[in-house]
Amino acid sequence: MSPAREQVGAVWESRLLGIVAATLVVFGIAAVYGASSIWAVQEGHPGGFFALRQLIGAVLGVTLLLIAARLDYRLWRRWAWVLLGAVAVMLVVPLLPFTHAIAPEVNGARRWIAAGPVTIQPSELAKLAVVVWAAMLAVKKGTVIRQFRKGLMPFIVVLAPLTALIVLEPDLSTATVVLLLAGVVLFTAGARIGHFLLIGIVLLPLLWHEIVSAQYRLARMLTFLSAGGDVAESSWQIQQSLIGMGAGRVLGVGFGEGLQKLGYLPYAYSDFIFSTIGEEWGFVGVTLVLALLALYLWLGFRIARSAADPFGMLLASGLTAMIGTAAVLHIGVTLAVVPTTGIPMPFVSYGRSSLIVSLIATGIIISVAQSPARAKARR
Repeated sequence: MSPAREQVGAVWESRLLGIVAATLVVFGIAAVYGASSIWAVQEGHPGGFFALRQLIGAVLGVTLLLIAARLDYRLWRRWAWVLLGAVAVMLVVPLLPFTHAIAPEVNGARRWIAAGPVTIQPSELAKLAVVVWAAMLAVKKGTVIRQFRKGLMPFIVVLAPLTALIVLEPDLSTATVVLLLAGVVLFTAGARIGHFLLIGIVLLPLLWHEIVSAQYRLARMLTFLSAGGDVAESSWQIQQSLIGMGAGRVLGVGFGEGLQKLGYLPYAYSDFIFSTIGEEWGFVGVTLVLALLALYLWLGFRIARSAADPFGMLLASGLTAMIGTAAVLHIGVTLAVVPTTGIPMPFVSYGRSSLIVSLIATGIIISVAQSPARAKARR
């Protein structure tokens, strides 16, 4: 294939990926407005309060996307340790007893750092940092990654305290996702599946201990195992989510006309935005979102497969998996397929930290696609 055709291939993939991400962001802002306007008024804010905040996050995220797309993605390999260290420090801040002024407790958890008008959720940044760091170290180790002591053990030594900080917020679901993303990168790099099974056997009792140690986690697990058995408080969210999805039918009840957001479905604009889309936009809206996400994942893994070097391949694979994992978990929660978590829908759910991280990840993937060395590697 000629260099010109290779360049055209890189351009259409990266541009289409950017268009898909932008479409999801715009759709998400509209969905957030439809799901949150009444709640915002009840809280004493203008009807577009949450949508406007999401728009501000989108503007900042797109700006960072453009910067990341223009940077050589290999620079992230140099910054991997610095990025991971900075995120670790940010994860420690909410856990300190004297930082309540900048890291207040919200709904029983301290997961955010407020610096004036800017609010940051370090655990969202941890997903990006872990993917970059794991890709860097996996490339550095090469075939040694297939060994347990010299290959996987260094990853465990670093990831164990990092995920422990996230668990202490508490945020068990995000900590689990961080480990899954590291596992995706390492498995793509060639780590043995037997080692993952061994690690899983060790982690399973620890995971169960964390579930039973918190009453709300245990209630969510029991609700999931006996879905539809009752309408107790622990299963209220799932029941209302399924009611909303069913009420939408083919075309939905209309934009902003959903009833579940009227006090029936908590966090309809964030944790259960997919259910709100199903109610207000119907099967057509749900199918559109799923099609856009599927196209995003296809493009991301396609770019990863033809990356110029192993680091680019692992980086694009891990970041694409980050988007896909969050989307699958969020959709699974709204459909009662997985236990209830607080994982937001990438690009769509209200939450500026998640939105900005997703857009930065998109910019990095675009950088991998547009690398001048990529065409040579493919030829």
